[in-house]
Amino acid sequence: MKKFTIEDVAQKAGVSKSTVSQFLNKRYKYMSEATRKRISEVIDELNYQPNGLARGLKRNRTNTVGVVVGDINYSLSIQCIHAIENELQLSGNQVIICNADENPDKETKYIETLMARQVDGLIVFPTGDNPSLYQRLLDERYPLVFLDRVMEGIATQSLLLDNEMAVKTAFKEFIRYGHERIALLTLPVGRYAITPRKERVSGYRKAVEEAGQEWREEYVCSAHREGMSEALERLLSLPQPPTALLAANDIALAEMLKYANKHALSIPRDLSVIGIDDAEFATIYNPAITTIRQPAYEMGMQAAKIILAGIEDTGSSVPITYRFTPALQQGHSVQSAPKS
Repeated sequence: MKKFTIEDVAQKAGVSKSTVSQFLNKRYKYMSEATRKRISEVIDELNYQPNGLARGLKRNRTNTVGVVVGDINYSLSIQCIHAIENELQLSGNQVIICNADENPDKETKYIETLMARQVDGLIVFPTGDNPSLYQRLLDERYPLVFLDRVMEGIATQSLLLDNEMAVKTAFKEFIRYGHERIALLTLPVGRYAITPRKERVSGYRKAVEEAGQEWREEYVCSAHREGMSEALERLLSLPQPPTALLAANDIALAEMLKYANKHALSIPRDLSVIGIDDAEFATIYNPAITTIRQPAYEMGMQAAKIILAGIEDTGSSVPITYRFTPALQQGHSVQSAPKS
């Protein structure tokens, strides 16, 4: 079967090769509807398949964007990737997705691999431990967007939730029901802890202060996923255990609910619970868990638009941090605090 070329399409449609090229690149500004229709019909008739790689190289483009995810286990990561992929495919771009598992070494290797593949830009959930790598990309004016996190000293476009507001929103909901002993369950916050983790712990401290409540260090329950059950056991065995618990992300919420089921802990009768991240399983659990939703799909979509603008060199050169507003999703996991 003959492999048709762009010359064949142009000749049969009665237009120039340049016009066909403009059509293939979706540049219709000076093209009539009749011309567009005629070229489209000829492409269908000849079953013409443009050589995407050749077109990309000619324009110094590969029409691919690399996405390096910190941890693909988060519901936020999955929703953001879905949005990024959908948005980029609308403009004829493909996505290569890599999961760094919050490992800086894996992150570095993936970025080097993506660069070797000549991706046009990068959307990254950074681990926070590779500032020199990202600074080198920025020095080379490489299109780069951070998602869900910021990195100190690295000035690029960053999109993330207003994490402190998310914690304060949950706190206000607990206080509305009369709770004064409110604990936080979070993954560890170390030197290179990711932005949401650090900001949610900071937000918790500020919320306690603003509410005029007593600060209790033992109410900050920090542990790796594997150790959360043991940490919850210690927390709930305190002489004055909390009456309410804020799960700082969907992993913490999942471990909290596993613990509750295993130990016949009734929510909200024994413990009122709110989770941040709006994981899908929160609505399936009985009772449905009240959550603080972050607009993950919208965040991913916006990240895709910004990286495209950077690739086309039509975006702002001024590094901006975009903060998205959290929203309270009412469930049935909070009730009035027990009377002392």
